[in-house]
Amino acid sequence: MSATLFNTLNVHYSIPNTSPRKLPPKKFTIYCNSPTTPPNVTDPHKKNPSLSDQLKPLSTTTLSDTPKKDQTPNTPLLNKPKSTWVNPTRPKPSVLTLQRHKRSPHSFNPQIRDLRLFARKLNDSDNSESAFLAVLDEVPHSPTRDNALLVLNSLKPWQKAIAYFNWVKTQNLFPLETIFYNVTMKSLRFGRQFQLIEELAYDMIKNGVDLDNITYSTIITCAKRCNLFDKAVEWFERMYKTGPMPDEVTYSAVLDVYAKLGKVEEVMSLYERGRASGWKPDPIAFAVLAKMFGEAGDYDGIRFVLQEMKSLGVEPNLVVFNTLLEAMGRAGKPGLARCLFEEMVAAGIEPNEKTLTALVKIYGKARWGRDALQLWERMRSNGWPMDFFLYNTLLSMCADLGLEEEAETLFEDMKGYKNSRPDSWSYTAMLNIYGSGGKVDKAMEMFDEMSNLGVAINVMGCTCLIQCLGRAKRIDDLVRVLEVSIERGVRPDDRLCGCLLSVVSYCEGEDLEKVLSCLQLANPKLVDFVKLLGEEDTSLETIKEEFKDILNDTAVEARRPFCNCLIDICRNRDLHERAHELLYVGTVFGLYPGLHTKTTEEWRLNVRSLSVGAAHTAFEEWLGTLTKLVKHQEPLPPLFLATTGAGTHKFSQGLASNFDVHLRKLNAPFTQNEEKPGIFVATREDLVSWVESSAPSLAVTA
Repeated sequence: MSATLFNTLNVHYSIPNTSPRKLPPKKFTIYCNSPTTPPNVTDPHKKNPSLSDQLKPLSTTTLSDTPKKDQTPNTPLLNKPKSTWVNPTRPKPSVLTLQRHKRSPHSFNPQIRDLRLFARKLNDSDNSESAFLAVLDEVPHSPTRDNALLVLNSLKPWQKAIAYFNWVKTQNLFPLETIFYNVTMKSLRFGRQFQLIEELAYDMIKNGVDLDNITYSTIITCAKRCNLFDKAVEWFERMYKTGPMPDEVTYSAVLDVYAKLGKVEEVMSLYERGRASGWKPDPIAFAVLAKMFGEAGDYDGIRFVLQEMKSLGVEPNLVVFNTLLEAMGRAGKPGLARCLFEEMVAAGIEPNEKTLTALVKIYGKARWGRDALQLWERMRSNGWPMDFFLYNTLLSMCADLGLEEEAETLFEDMKGYKNSRPDSWSYTAMLNIYGSGGKVDKAMEMFDEMSNLGVAINVMGCTCLIQCLGRAKRIDDLVRVLEVSIERGVRPDDRLCGCLLSVVSYCEGEDLEKVLSCLQLANPKLVDFVKLLGEEDTSLETIKEEFKDILNDTAVEARRPFCNCLIDICRNRDLHERAHELLYVGTVFGLYPGLHTKTTEEWRLNVRSLSVGAAHTAFEEWLGTLTKLVKHQEPLPPLFLATTGAGTHKFSQGLASNFDVHLRKLNAPFTQNEEKPGIFVATREDLVSWVESSAPSLAVTA
């Protein structure tokens, strides 16, 4: 036995973490004597026309070889999908076989017990070559075809399967048939070893071993599991060129691959061709379609899936219902999601944790707090399964809707379950609720409880607590919370820096220095820029360049809040001119899209996304521009509107009320609309009369 069975490759595989708990990555060294590069082999026996040839009429009218530059992966269908009609007199060429690949019959083997014991020894042996060879020397019977196949099929670790396959190959006792490669590939697929599977496939082609439906299905599904979607498409195309027709399982897997690539039109073309071939999709195939349309937010597509299932008499299972619910949520259809859930329960299908979590998310996004809480009570009364993901989703919904009492009940209920103890995100939701509601003492009690129980605080929980302490002017507690959080591994992000910057805007004296020292730990550039704003000799160009550097290092979603807070800081220090400069710079950098809109009937100022100080500054700037237009007798629309938003959230800070006070201070001719809160209106006549009668200076103290 001179041949080497184990040739080391520098390939490692990390087992993905599929459970909520983090597991350390496990690394294995792969042993294989397959060629490292695929041979340049072509199969002379071309059995079928290529997929592209079969779909040529479709590709010229519907499909594109490459996605358009402006096409995103979640592009919805341009037209509503239609059910497939097949002309019985001119059927199209079939693109799949309706017969599953038949398994090879197993003959009775009287040596089965000895061989399974031997396979168990191989499974339990070390991964070293010497240990593996030592066990192989104890083989109880000669390695005939049936004996070798039985042992290979009993090996669970993919490292042992490929090693034993190579050993059988070196013995050269009998020709290796397709089934040997298929069994080895399935073991490698379990370990997500696509590179080795592909090498085995090329080895089959080189040695003239036929690749059957199971071979191609294994290759394609492994590529899909490894997120190598282009490879899956490549082997699917090769299957049509040189191999057998795909069966229903392979066809469904390829539909999923195209869906994950965002190729909606290609998926629908393949679906229609399959249906035209007499294929009756199973629930898994419909789940693929539902997920694809759901991610695109395409409600027409979701409705098409439901209609197709109904017309074919396919009863949706739990997986399909879950997928459809998630799709309804993405499409923004909470009412239809509720009806679908009731239909599922009426059909006798018991929801699982994923079902209920998806429905709670939908209700929370739609702000249907009452429906979500009724669902929770229904879960408890029916004994439906609940895990900590579901509890945390409910807690987050309560935090978004300001349902403090309900959240406290949920939190205490969660403590009573052994398998659903509150984790870091559970405490974060409670900190968010107490912090938003100004319940400082309760928030600090929650923080101390986390420390005593050893629950890690995350950056979001730290941000909620610091925001609450800043509003309550408990700066010493704020400093302590930040220092403790950093010691426990919290890394300040842009959102936390924005929170500290907001606290800076309303602090003075010694408290201001304490908060700036905290901000110095998180983002020294921001501290330097705040000091730069207070220097009289700082030019607009300097402000523009320095602020640009800060924004380049800041996440996109935090850039506008940074500018808002900096404007607030300037206004609270009576630096009104500097505040207007910052608003100008922010507008130039695209931080305030949609601030101004104009039609022939109205001009509108939208300050919904601005802070109080930034909204005041934007209105003053707008009013100054309108005054100049009136004086120059420029054409004006009949109506002017300033929109602040109604602030209906329980914990809303009341931009509309602050804005109203500022309008009164300016004596501006805008009045709040009684029917639509958060909208301030002025007519052209009122504005012209106001300018002509007073034309006051807009440099008014906030």
